[in-house]
Amino acid sequence: MNNIIKEITPLTQNDCFTIFSRVKKTFNFPLHFHEEYELNLIINAPGAKRIVGDNVEVIDDIELVLVGPNLSHVWLTHECKSDAITEVTVQWHKDLFDEKFLKRNQLSFIKKMLERSCRGILFPKETAQQLAKRLQNINELQGFDSVLELMSILHELSTSRSMRVLSDVVLNNDQILNYNSRRIDKAFEFMNANFQKAITLKDLAKLVSMTDVSFSRFIKKRTGNTFIDTMNEIRLGHATRMLIETTHSIAEISYNCGFNNISNFNRIFKKKKHCTPKEFRENFSGTRIFI
Repeated sequence: MNNIIKEITPLTQNDCFTIFSRVKKTFNFPLHFHEEYELNLIINAPGAKRIVGDNVEVIDDIELVLVGPNLSHVWLTHECKSDAITEVTVQWHKDLFDEKFLKRNQLSFIKKMLERSCRGILFPKETAQQLAKRLQNINELQGFDSVLELMSILHELSTSRSMRVLSDVVLNNDQILNYNSRRIDKAFEFMNANFQKAITLKDLAKLVSMTDVSFSRFIKKRTGNTFIDTMNEIRLGHATRMLIETTHSIAEISYNCGFNNISNFNRIFKKKKHCTPKEFRENFSGTRIFI
């Protein structure tokens, strides 16, 4: 379990959240972390093993867990014999509810819960059973109503009396960084808007009024990644979304996401996602909705 990968989710800055629902026989995703919050509902998986931070436990037939940004986590098949495991995963940006919004009195419980989620939170079995149908039915709502429903569910979770923090310590992955910079925000906005085009370090340096060398050091310090790695992660995020939502060929997706050739796309995809784009698409089974 020493190899922890950073998951590149298909969420874009235009999305509020995504919900992914599927029925499967095994857990096959590796130990990973990502910058988004994740609420995971697992049904009919007694004997499976959950790892969140430094916490390792065998789970019951149903559970509901909130994982904060950059906290390593995974579910493993372990001794689970079920051939119909239901998994519902909701992911949202860590800035969906900004700090000023969360300071309001009515949001105090949600704010505290989100802060505690940096160590992972397991909710009582009764809470999971009560909210299971609502989580599974979010995708039946439309637009703003679904956002309100997510907030309502988070409020109910935040007032749960018996939630349990899982990890004894906060495991600091290398990528846990606070950007908090107008220049970085401006650069990321430009990269997300133009990911399908050829973007150079010089382009971004000029955009934020810095020299090439200064910006290269700046983005590395602020994000933990080089400019090339950052650009590739943004493109891969869009690519995974296209693999999920469209029937475009892998070559078309590679071109549409700004990769110079399909061989380079396949190589980078496999390095970051631990599978090929074809395997990613073939292994994907379920329903993912972007709100």
